[in-house]
Amino acid sequence: MKAEKISRSFSQYNTLIIFIVMLVISGFITDNFFTANNISNLLRQSAPIGLVSLGMLLVILTGGIDLSVGSVVAMIGVTFSLLSYEVYYPYAFLLSILIGLVVGSISGFLVAYRRIAPFIVTLAMMSMVRGAGYLLSKGAPISVGPYSQKILVLGTGTLLGIPVSALILFSIFIMLHVLLKYNIFGRIVLAIGSNEEAVRLSGINVKRTKFAVYVICAGITALAGLLMVGRTGVGTANIGVGLELDAIAAVVIGGASLAGGKGSVVNTLLGVFILSMIGNVMNLLDITSYLQQIIKGIIIIAAVVFQRN
Repeated sequence: MKAEKISRSFSQYNTLIIFIVMLVISGFITDNFFTANNISNLLRQSAPIGLVSLGMLLVILTGGIDLSVGSVVAMIGVTFSLLSYEVYYPYAFLLSILIGLVVGSISGFLVAYRRIAPFIVTLAMMSMVRGAGYLLSKGAPISVGPYSQKILVLGTGTLLGIPVSALILFSIFIMLHVLLKYNIFGRIVLAIGSNEEAVRLSGINVKRTKFAVYVICAGITALAGLLMVGRTGVGTANIGVGLELDAIAAVVIGGASLAGGKGSVVNTLLGVFILSMIGNVMNLLDITSYLQQIIKGIIIIAAVVFQRN
């Protein structure tokens, strides 16, 4: 009985254990990891992928998937950069978020109300939205215009020594944590992933909830796109390629089930930081990008295997 209790506790905290082990290893193999400048850069790098991963978690908890997030990030960057030449910062910001919500609404409608497989819907949206980004930008990077230079604060600014982008990430993290853990909506999301038919038979509007998670995911992803623009000062349709895979990896490393019904915001954020640490340390060690991809894949598999034991 005691062995089972220890095993259950270990299983509950294995993502945190992986995170701590990665911290220790990172500190040992490179002298620059725990410097203030590197930690600040690590937080800035983690913010966009962190937001996308948190949005992806909501979708995955219902048993769905959203492959369009990388394309949404790119198109929002292009859209904001174009708007920045025409309207002032607050309007460009809000219009960009609204466009993200529209994309999420289309995906959510097709998945929830037309019952088309999430993989097919979001794969199609991934292609269409990326194409729209290239069409709007004509394939060229677009610098942020004079009316919206304040966007740079989101990517490069600090508040009390903490990157603004990290503060935004932690704010969204807290809101989603409260939503999933202490709100009826979160319990419904988890229940849908565990047994959608039972939830439907209990009289709960499953379609509305599934629609909502795709809209929320797209809205958070649009915010991630704005953080990327804030960091680079440029909107380009080339950005965010493969971001959906990193987000899925972070969610899975955090212990979530791709079948739905299992996962937490806390562990997903830890999964994001684990992924970010892997890339950060390999950059500090000057490991080539091709070898980085191989090592990263091996570590992801090892982390997931560890999660299941």
